[in-house]
Amino acid sequence: MSVGIDQIVVTAGALEALNLALQCVTRPGDTIAIESPTFYGCLQAAQRLGLNVVEIPMHPTDGLEIEALKAAIAKFPIRACWFMTTLQHPTGATLSPTRKAELVRLLANHEIPLIEDDAYSELQFATKAEPPAKSFDRNGYVLHCGSFSKCLAPGYRLGWVAAGRYGEELSRRKMESSIATSLPVQQGIAQMLRSGGYDAHLTRLRRRLAVSQRAALDSLQRYFPPGFRVAAPRGGYFLWVECAAPVDSLDLHRRALESGISIAPGPIFSARQQFKNYLRLNTGHPWTHTMTQAIQKLAQLLKRY
Repeated sequence: MSVGIDQIVVTAGALEALNLALQCVTRPGDTIAIESPTFYGCLQAAQRLGLNVVEIPMHPTDGLEIEALKAAIAKFPIRACWFMTTLQHPTGATLSPTRKAELVRLLANHEIPLIEDDAYSELQFATKAEPPAKSFDRNGYVLHCGSFSKCLAPGYRLGWVAAGRYGEELSRRKMESSIATSLPVQQGIAQMLRSGGYDAHLTRLRRRLAVSQRAALDSLQRYFPPGFRVAAPRGGYFLWVECAAPVDSLDLHRRALESGISIAPGPIFSARQQFKNYLRLNTGHPWTHTMTQAIQKLAQLLKRY
C-alpha cells in the first residue's frame, strides 16, 4: 500500500496505536462495531473510554460477516469499527481481498472510520501475503495499526498507525500521551530492515509456526473426544476450538491451570460472555512432547463434561 510519511505515527506497540486511534474517532457514549469473538484488548479499551459496542459475528474461516455489519449500521449509530481483517484474534480467520474492498467501500460510504488491527499479518504462511484493508482505502477512513511485537520482539514495543485523514489528530494525541517512542529501538529495527535480516527472520518464523500448528492440529485430532471443531488458520499461532455444547470453558480453564496448563476460555472474547464451549490455544512455541501431553490432559478433562 502507498502511505504518505505525514500519515504515519510511530507508537509503543500496536496496543498504543489502537487506543490512540480509538480516542481519535470516538467520544464517551459513542457506539462502535467490533467482531464476535474479538480481541479482549478491544473490549477493555471500549470499556475504559465509555463506549457502547455492537458485536458483528465472525465466520470461523471467512472472517467478518459483512451483511450483518450492514444491518448493524442501519440499526445503530455506529461511530467507528475495530476489526482484524487478517488472521483475526482469536479465530485466525482472514477476509478475502474482495471482501476487504467491499468492507472499505461500505464504511467510506457511511463515513465510518475503520481501525484495522493488523498485528498478525506478517505471520501469514503463504508466499504471497493477503493485502490489508488499508490497501483499498481511497478516502483516508482506514487507520491501519501494526507492530513488530508479534513477528520480531514483543519487548521492543514498536508499532505504528497509518492514520489516513486522522494523521494530524493522532500525532497530537501521541504527543500528549507519551511524547515519542524509543529512538534506539527504531534505529535498530530500521537497520535490520535495510540489511534484509528481517525478511530472512520472517521466512524462518513462518515455517516454524506452520510446523507447530500442524503438530497441534494432529494432537487434537488424535486425543480430543468427539464433538469438537477447529479450523486451520493460514498463519499466526492461535487455534479457536469449538467443543461439544456441555463444555464450560471457564471451568475447564480453572481445572487446566491446576495441571499447569494455560488455555484462554471463550467468554473473555465477547462483551456478552458468549462462546461458553470455546477455547483458544496458543501454538506459538516449538511443539514438544510436553505439549502433546498437555493436549492429552485437556482431552481427559473434556471427557468429564
